[in-house]
Amino acid sequence: MIRVMIVDDHSMVRMGIIGLLATEPDIKVIAEADDVEQAVEAFTNYLPDVVLMDVRMPGGSGLEALARIKAIAPAARVVILSTYDLEEPIIEAHNSGACGYLLKSVKFDELVSAIRIVHAGGTCFPMVLQYYIAARAETKPLTAREIEILDLLRRGFSNKDIGQVLGISENTAKFHVKAILVKLEVTDRAEAVAAAFERGLLQVD
Repeated sequence: MIRVMIVDDHSMVRMGIIGLLATEPDIKVIAEADDVEQAVEAFTNYLPDVVLMDVRMPGGSGLEALARIKAIAPAARVVILSTYDLEEPIIEAHNSGACGYLLKSVKFDELVSAIRIVHAGGTCFPMVLQYYIAARAETKPLTAREIEILDLLRRGFSNKDIGQVLGISENTAKFHVKAILVKLEVTDRAEAVAAAFERGLLQVD
């Protein structure tokens, strides 16, 4: 029997998943939670075989809960469920030790298959998400300063403006901008900002 815990702040979502999984003879939902603190407490109390974890919840993210659970039990099997297919959270989940990352639009049979695969020791990152992981592995990630400059670029700041805001020279700002274009594999500032939004590096205010 595969013992599953579901973490999602929407009770209807939890109820729906629980009802569907109840039709599977080898899967049993033993715990549920709707925020980070409850997730960590429930995991500690029930030690489920597989955790289905939403990304966005009150009091913190699913990735925060993932990190805390992995600190308690490094071998914990956690699958992230999300409505977002942006590259950055996918990479962060992968690097934080998630065993899978599935969109909430996933078909039920695919979800059940993922639970069994992860329980057996495998991982479940669909091909389109695996592409993101492979692509990121081949490129250098942006630094915190470069992401800060990206945020200024989307606001239309010039190199001189960036330098004044960050207390660096205009030439240094120009160097950072060039590095950003190379890392994001784009040719101008507008493309850099667009790519940053696509990858989840920037969020809409």
